[in-house]
Amino acid sequence: MSATVAIARGLEDVIFTESSLCFIDGDQGRLYYAGYKIQDLAEYSTFEEVTYLLLHGHLPNKAELKAFSARLASLRALPPSIIKQIKQFPRDAHPMSMLRTAVSELGMVDPTESDVSPEALYEKSLSLIAKFATIVAATKRHREGQKILAPRKGLSHAANFLYMSNGKVPSKEETKLMDVALILQAEHGFNASTFTAIATYSTQADIYSSIVAAVGALKGPRHGGANEAVMKMIAEIGAPENVSAWLADLQAKKGRVMGMGHRVYKSYDPRAGVLDKYAGEVAAKHGHSKEYAILKELERQAGAIYNPKGIYPNVDFYSGVVYSDLGYPLEFFTPIFAVARISGWCAHILEYTKVDNRLLRPDSHYTGKLDLPYKPLSKR
Repeated sequence: MSATVAIARGLEDVIFTESSLCFIDGDQGRLYYAGYKIQDLAEYSTFEEVTYLLLHGHLPNKAELKAFSARLASLRALPPSIIKQIKQFPRDAHPMSMLRTAVSELGMVDPTESDVSPEALYEKSLSLIAKFATIVAATKRHREGQKILAPRKGLSHAANFLYMSNGKVPSKEETKLMDVALILQAEHGFNASTFTAIATYSTQADIYSSIVAAVGALKGPRHGGANEAVMKMIAEIGAPENVSAWLADLQAKKGRVMGMGHRVYKSYDPRAGVLDKYAGEVAAKHGHSKEYAILKELERQAGAIYNPKGIYPNVDFYSGVVYSDLGYPLEFFTPIFAVARISGWCAHILEYTKVDNRLLRPDSHYTGKLDLPYKPLSKR
């Protein structure tokens, strides 16, 4: 039992399957969805187009996009029983807990829950992608004591999400910003929540169980919850001129700058670069310039310390400021992440069922004792 074995801590660098959905070059700071640069998709696409790309492997033409968008729109509304249940959730419960429970209930009211055929799996994926935004918006309205709004005809996915969340039709600028935020978070390889979804689905569980598991993984502060921590950090710093003293104190305590550093990226996260651009534009127009200024000063000072070590801002560094500008309180930052990542989760599940669909069952190196003598309870 004392033999030395190579252990991949955190499963780092372990390759367990093939995928054509996402390519990440962490050293050079490059990210591609199905062959397309994330910068191009964020600049020119919509969330519907990117979702179609992830599910089908190619960008849609006009007819395909029109049909796909209409299909998603037809699936946005929640069953009355789910709306009734959301209204009964404790208002102080975390929105991710509300989302987790609502998704589980969607499975219970779906008479085809156990149908794992490719056709049924695809239809359930579309339904989940469409309904995630509706669920999160409904929980926001419920927590605020406001009327839950039904999806509105004629609005895109991003625009409808904002409308159902805030009660007003968003501007083109706001819709574009939400589209960009959702596109940047839609997919990112085999991160913790995606791996969790596939590990669950590899047992031949239904897709609802797999997505519930993924939501649970995303809730953790080491994954989706990091953007909340960034906004708390900004509040703690208070002003750009306080960055130097705050950073010195953080180093003395051997703490870490939230939103900086990434398991994969050893250079600037390309998603952070895109969000930085939009965060700066919106902050200047909507009064969150102080928060943005704190981040820029922190990036400058912390960068001088950490960049040589391969630690740069990741997507969470700027996403919180963007979500705040769009009218979402701190506790909804991670649910917005889920509204985006549901596309990637479903796409990976669909792909895995075609590529491999092998039960995931890793091993461990046993370090305990063997052949211990068993003593009856009376003699212990």
